[in-house]
Amino acid sequence: MHTVTRLGLTIPVGRTPALDPDFLPAAAFRKAYRAAASSNADSFPVRIALVREGGHVSVWEEPCILSGHGLDEATEFHFERLLKTLLWLKGGFRAILSPPAAATDAQVRQTGALARRLAAVYAPGGARGFDADFMAGVYDAPFSVEAVPRSDAPAASEPSVPIGGRLDGCRIGLDLGGSDRKVSAVVDGETVYSEEIVWHPKTESDPDYHYAGILDALRTAASKLPRVDSIGVSAAGIYVDDRAKVASLFLKVPKDVFRAKVRDIFLRAAAEVGGVPVRVVNDGDVTALAGAMALSTNNLLGIAMGTSEAAGYVDREGGIRGWLNELAFVPVDFRAESAPLDEWSGDVGCGVQYFSQDACIRLAPAAGIALDPALPPGDRLKAIQKLHAEGHPGADAIFRAIGIFLGHALVDYASFYGMRHVLVLGRVTSGAGGDRVLEEACAVLAETDPALAARIEILLPDEKIRRVGQSIAAASL
Repeated sequence: MHTVTRLGLTIPVGRTPALDPDFLPAAAFRKAYRAAASSNADSFPVRIALVREGGHVSVWEEPCILSGHGLDEATEFHFERLLKTLLWLKGGFRAILSPPAAATDAQVRQTGALARRLAAVYAPGGARGFDADFMAGVYDAPFSVEAVPRSDAPAASEPSVPIGGRLDGCRIGLDLGGSDRKVSAVVDGETVYSEEIVWHPKTESDPDYHYAGILDALRTAASKLPRVDSIGVSAAGIYVDDRAKVASLFLKVPKDVFRAKVRDIFLRAAAEVGGVPVRVVNDGDVTALAGAMALSTNNLLGIAMGTSEAAGYVDREGGIRGWLNELAFVPVDFRAESAPLDEWSGDVGCGVQYFSQDACIRLAPAAGIALDPALPPGDRLKAIQKLHAEGHPGADAIFRAIGIFLGHALVDYASFYGMRHVLVLGRVTSGAGGDRVLEEACAVLAETDPALAARIEILLPDEKIRRVGQSIAAASL
């Protein structure tokens, strides 16, 4: 196991990919910081409460090393990355930091200074201004970071809401991705029709393009059914009351047009197919639901590697928590400036560049693979998969790299979710490449955290579920 030194910490890293040897796993950095805190008599716990819609509150407690021990820069970096992770994993528009109930003056001062530093980073024009603006848009409230005494901090409130799982009657399930859309017609749990069509919603600025594609899929599925009782939609983005709040599928649509023609796009389409009930859910949560339904289990994290990284979590009670689960924006690589850039958020080292078709494309030059930049990303992924099927060693190295990334990321994800099962879906995992990803992820887990490796199960579903499973699960919504 090799080690690196970063911000005054000596960090045991473990295995890294040959195609991306400088990768610094988030879990490794966090473990090194926490180890330094545990050996420091001046460390103390900082409580972070994230407030979101309806007064719901997620709470996290993290050790903090008191200033003056040569790790101030590491502390600032550690808490900035932690807040970023918590925001995109659980969501929130107000972050409240608190020292212990019986805090010393030094602990109160440091907690306040840390909150002020984070507030500046997440202010308009700050390094994380995108994140703050995004959260403000999701929750229709200004984003803020502040410090308060522990006695004034809000209590945790984490509801579990039942989701889906019903397949009686005549249902349509629609799964909208950035490269393809999949639709299924289901009668009493039996799939009578499934279709997958290539489309390119993320490059289209005219929402009529999106509406026409959605309506065509629904009408085609409806034509295969004696009647339509309900429609379930799985789509990338954040949806409230079946209306789009933020959705990468409509990335190029101007904001004013988005409000006028996208927010209720699914309600309008459902009205055209008989006015039946429709439910729209983030595709990550439907990924998790698909896994829970297929395995007849709960406490499952689903990860879909496609145009981006989508994720969802079905908890121990078989419900969802109202979390964002937007792991595409959660940092998994802590090498900072030299990590690959996410052009949308302006941040580096985030999941989208490690668990998506963009990750495969990013690694291709190091693997000795030249791809035609004029091809759509989905076609470039198919070219890599074709080479892999033909035995190309560089293509194999790409899927090995993604597996190594995943093994390290699961160590980090497990500290927040505590999941017992992980289901990996999406176009990146189709074919033999998915088997290689699973193989490497399991190996890294066994090397890095044997206890966790023994506790969780990582699964790739069969090929049919990989490609259309989410549309079938969507039908149950």
